[in-house]
Amino acid sequence: MLPWKRALRPAAALLLALAATLTPTATASAATAAPSSGWNDYSCEPSAANPRPVVLVHGTFGNSVDNWLGLAPYLVRRGYCVFSLDYGQLPDVPFFHGLGPIDKSAAQLDTFVDKVLAATGAPEADLVGHSQGGMMPRHYLKFLGGADEVNALIGIAPDNHGTTLLGLTKLLPHFPGAGHLLTTKTPGLADQIAGSPFLTRLNEGGDTVPGVRYTVIATRYDQVVTPYRSQFLDGPGVRNVLLQDLCPVDLSEHVAIGLIDRIAFHEVANALDPGRAAPTTCASAL
Repeated sequence: MLPWKRALRPAAALLLALAATLTPTATASAATAAPSSGWNDYSCEPSAANPRPVVLVHGTFGNSVDNWLGLAPYLVRRGYCVFSLDYGQLPDVPFFHGLGPIDKSAAQLDTFVDKVLAATGAPEADLVGHSQGGMMPRHYLKFLGGADEVNALIGIAPDNHGTTLLGLTKLLPHFPGAGHLLTTKTPGLADQIAGSPFLTRLNEGGDTVPGVRYTVIATRYDQVVTPYRSQFLDGPGVRNVLLQDLCPVDLSEHVAIGLIDRIAFHEVANALDPGRAAPTTCASAL
């Protein structure tokens, strides 16, 4: 075996481990399913009680359906106009998105929010994102004028300051070519590594921008965005929430917190309408 091939073999194994760790448990076939009634319904008119449409932003390897089979119907039942998009697509990679350069993904979000606001007539939207989807909108808010179109950003397990994947990303320099392969083939993954040029620019000068409310919902059992406290933001208008402070027996990890955790869902509802917020406890999961 040629030396360069021998060197790339462990690097490829590391990349596969990275992909497997970040891949949601929902099946790709679900991406072809039709959304629930009222979800991505462009005839939906925001009510006086819920005046802003909610835009759901999926995570890495997610899509506009699979990531939201739990939360979207939950919010629709509460009277919200709910929309979701696909972003960060790579050529010839169906279903699994969020892999393209994150600044380009933020531009896709900008276009989608404009579409939702035009359809609903609302002046602002609220954003709810899981994982990359909770961090990527901050680029839109900070650099693409999103602060004028968004009232609140709610991140569920967002990688706001990147991830070390329990230290695995620190091994990349030891595998010749691995970092280059990651950057060129899946730039959306490379952008999320702690200390990446993208994240350095995003977090320079502070985590937040004026005029937007920020909520971060995290779990101490997150095995993807590590350390979990790196998810939290600092700045005016920020509320950082740890699930286990609300319900100590909540064992949700990175995927479950976005897909099925009704305690997290309850906190999302509170963040969308803080004026009518109700205490979140273990009973909120019932």
